[in-house]
Amino acid sequence: MPAPIVFRSVWVCEVGVQAVDRSGVISDSELQQALSNGTWTPFNPVTVRSVISMFDRENKGGVNFNEFAGVWKYITDWQNIFRTYDRDNSGFIDRNELKQALTGFGYRLSDQFYSTLIEKFDRQRKGQVAFDDFIQCCIVLQRLTDVFRRYDTDQDGWIQVSYEQYLSMVFNIV
Repeated sequence: MPAPIVFRSVWVCEVGVQAVDRSGVISDSELQQALSNGTWTPFNPVTVRSVISMFDRENKGGVNFNEFAGVWKYITDWQNIFRTYDRDNSGFIDRNELKQALTGFGYRLSDQFYSTLIEKFDRQRKGQVAFDDFIQCCIVLQRLTDVFRRYDTDQDGWIQVSYEQYLSMVFNIV
């Protein structure tokens, strides 16, 4: 049976208060310790850094306690989305559940591409993605889509870019 996807609520609040009392900033490692991905493994550090970067308005490498409230809501919202699409309550999103989720978000992708996404974001190599990896998959897909749309001026799903433009697009994501 998979571990539940939970926030260590009291501990998160204590970490937040301790971090603010000590440094004024909740770091990625402190946030990682406060989160559970439901697999009894550490929360994906890349996901943690991605989330912090969205809320770190001053580029200080972490979030202050007020910004932390936004992080908390963001993660909670993703938790609700994950549970909606984890139809078998396994604690993981399989290929079909991922397809349902992303289709629900408006993406129209090939079956082959869903397999590519599972391969890319399945850190445990089980043919499915955990909660934190699901968030990372969605963040990366949204960022890539945003960059693509800047070049797809006629919105036909096709762009023509030079090699350097392509590299710039990718480096702005990673």
